[in-house]
Amino acid sequence: MRGSATHSPSTPGHRHLRRAAGPLASAALLLPLLGAAPAQSAPGSSADRLQQAFATAAARYHVPQSVLLSVSYLQSRWDWHAGAPSVSGGYGPMHLTDARTAIAAAEHLAEGTEDARGDGSRAAVHPDVKAPAESALPARLKTLPKAARLTGLSARELRTDPAANVAGGAALLAAAQKELGEPLSPDPADWYAAVGRFSGADDTATAAAYANDVFDVLRTGEERTTDAGQLVALAAEPRLTPDTAQLKRADLRRLPTDDVECPSSVSCEAVWAPYAQFGNDDYGNHDLGDRPVSQRIKYIVIHDTEGTWDGVLNLVQDPTYVSWNYTVRSTDGLIAQHVKAKDVAWHAGNWDINARSVGIEHEGFLANPDAWYTEAMYRSSARLVRYLSREYGIPLDRQHILGHDNVPGPTTSTIPGMHTDPGPYWDWRHYFQLLGHPFRRTAPKQSGLVTILPDYASNQPAYTGCTAKGAPCAAHGSDEVRLYSDHDVNAPLIKDIGLNADPTIDVNDLSSRVSTGQQYAVADRWGEWTAIWYLGQKAWFQNPRTAPTAVSASGLVITPKEGLTSVPVYGRAYPEKEAYPQGVPVQSVVPLPYTIPAGQKYVVGDAVPGEYDYSVTFTTDSHRVVIGKDLYYEIQYGHRVGFVRAADVTLQGGR
Repeated sequence: MRGSATHSPSTPGHRHLRRAAGPLASAALLLPLLGAAPAQSAPGSSADRLQQAFATAAARYHVPQSVLLSVSYLQSRWDWHAGAPSVSGGYGPMHLTDARTAIAAAEHLAEGTEDARGDGSRAAVHPDVKAPAESALPARLKTLPKAARLTGLSARELRTDPAANVAGGAALLAAAQKELGEPLSPDPADWYAAVGRFSGADDTATAAAYANDVFDVLRTGEERTTDAGQLVALAAEPRLTPDTAQLKRADLRRLPTDDVECPSSVSCEAVWAPYAQFGNDDYGNHDLGDRPVSQRIKYIVIHDTEGTWDGVLNLVQDPTYVSWNYTVRSTDGLIAQHVKAKDVAWHAGNWDINARSVGIEHEGFLANPDAWYTEAMYRSSARLVRYLSREYGIPLDRQHILGHDNVPGPTTSTIPGMHTDPGPYWDWRHYFQLLGHPFRRTAPKQSGLVTILPDYASNQPAYTGCTAKGAPCAAHGSDEVRLYSDHDVNAPLIKDIGLNADPTIDVNDLSSRVSTGQQYAVADRWGEWTAIWYLGQKAWFQNPRTAPTAVSASGLVITPKEGLTSVPVYGRAYPEKEAYPQGVPVQSVVPLPYTIPAGQKYVVGDAVPGEYDYSVTFTTDSHRVVIGKDLYYEIQYGHRVGFVRAADVTLQGGR
């Protein structure tokens, strides 16, 4: 897995984690296929029918309605997801899990179905992989069968009828309360331990973190229209104080934390990636370092796993594979740390970014919008990112909190193979609200910069390739906005010359898309269209006054120095050759095939010193960080960021 002296280790695509070990892990790689055949749309036409279902279920099972609503919000934000299962086989607004049924359905659907790669190959089902017996599954993956036994409703009803699904969730909460020896109290404060148990967690820290999140929702209240058009509201109870001592009587295990680097507000366990030698003087699966002493940590990279929890954790413990710093579990937000922040994980496909970043994987699949990122996952991840931001001085903005899809190819040849996760269905707007840094307008209208900010739920650009090459993806909210070569939806899409292919609307084609929170310099305006400078050209997107997809922003921009017709763009910020000491091979500073023509402007994310982390041996005595005099600016160049030499450009205010 090691690279040459250029030190760009090969990073296998996380969209192809076919080595995931264990029957459950392997079979669940097929769950994205289920998006092709959702059970049914949410029934009923009344806009408050789901709210009524919560009231009915709460009364029937003697669970406070506010507790039921808050648990459901954390599970699904009250969304229905067209009846399709999540990455862990969870269904409906209560995210009742039935992984055995989901895996069996995936196996059946995989027969004769192309996979989401869109390359014509078949979905790979290992011949030994079969839907496991219910007894072989952990409790968190089989809450739906238990709900069926408690309610007398069929498993099919619980999977396909939102009202039945809510009733199943209420029955599970009531059963957990009784099993703990607690009364079916009307006071939400008396349900703390039952809520923790509802998560399916078998350890105290995860159950407590989950319950704390539920009670945070109870205190703040929520209101939203779901993906099925249902208006649901939960009134705030700001003075609510739960009986947290209940959880001590729940007889749950303690996590092996083993000196993990996590905030106290999340559940975090240690699953360390190995630092080991193998083969012919090769080693894996990360590098030892002493960050931030030797080199600042400037970025956090958000990934999705394209695999399930158990399989992915097996992979990161393989010294011949790659590594990342943390993984966040979908069902309950449990975090596993694999690589210390001082060390360098191999996760981004760009050695320069690896050396300056922390990588966080999230259990999920980018091409399946209904194998969703749960609210528990979003909240747990946001707490971790806030913690890392405080520890290492990382700004909470989209210039430093990157998606893997924003990481540039380090060289021209690597551009087509760069990753596209977490994809267009990751809700950056909601994520930054949880980070406490919501995106907003920061300049007067008609300013020279914009922040991309569509309404996630109503912004539903068409995509293909979620289930098979060229096949339409189901309509779904998205954080991304499409770009055209003119102010006309019939105009050609913007082309990325680095990809060596014509642009498409495939879910993995980033050539003509901008993402929530990204900032660009305005190039032109025409009615309800806005043009930005993007990949060296003028790119147009729809920005109607009644439903804006961008807001005015302020900041710094760069433009080529006077007298230059264009300047090059780089995929890594390496030092000048004079900076390298004896014994450290000089790394070439080769531009990408992109340029910035005179007169164009691009938003600056940060000033970045030219640095190179020389770590190519198992023993660390030769490891060294080379720091040069050359200064670079990180810019938002296309969908991905890029770097320009400060000596080539002029820095300006962007208003």
